[in-house]
Amino acid sequence: MKKTIAIDMDGVIADVEPHFLNWYEIDYGIKVARQDLMGLSEEDAFPEKGTIRKFASTPGFFLTVPVMPGAIEAVKALMADYEVYIVSAAMEFPQSLPEKLQWLKTHFSFISWKNIIFCGDKSIINTDYMIDDHIRNLDNFKGKCIMFHAFHNINYHHHIRVNNWDEVLNLLRRTNH
Repeated sequence: MKKTIAIDMDGVIADVEPHFLNWYEIDYGIKVARQDLMGLSEEDAFPEKGTIRKFASTPGFFLTVPVMPGAIEAVKALMADYEVYIVSAAMEFPQSLPEKLQWLKTHFSFISWKNIIFCGDKSIINTDYMIDDHIRNLDNFKGKCIMFHAFHNINYHHHIRVNNWDEVLNLLRRTNH
């Protein structure tokens, strides 16, 4: 029986950071560099409070997010040894559900609908591993946590951190051999 992995969408397989920056520049006419977000919370990432929530609530946002570099190839590779589930706390933005599903069909069509979980609280997830960028999801997870690097988690060090998909694959190869 294969071990199981829950993989988050936003910030892990969907590269939301540059997407937020692009939408911010289009909406406000101000270019913000990715490094300027480092260490800030999502709430404080932009001068206008609630910017991230505003964009995440806008139709078309999730449908147009770029794929995280290396994610497609890495997820395919992981599927050879693990039962992979895509898990998103999508209920926070219910209008995002059809867009996230379409995005997965477009970019990760090899993932079965049975392996896609949209929920509100990820503490119900019971896999062996979880790859996520949010501390609130990792801190309440009962399995092994892998924290995917993001501007909002840079000051946290109590989970194993990976910076990209190559590091995920290398970590899991070392862990299981």
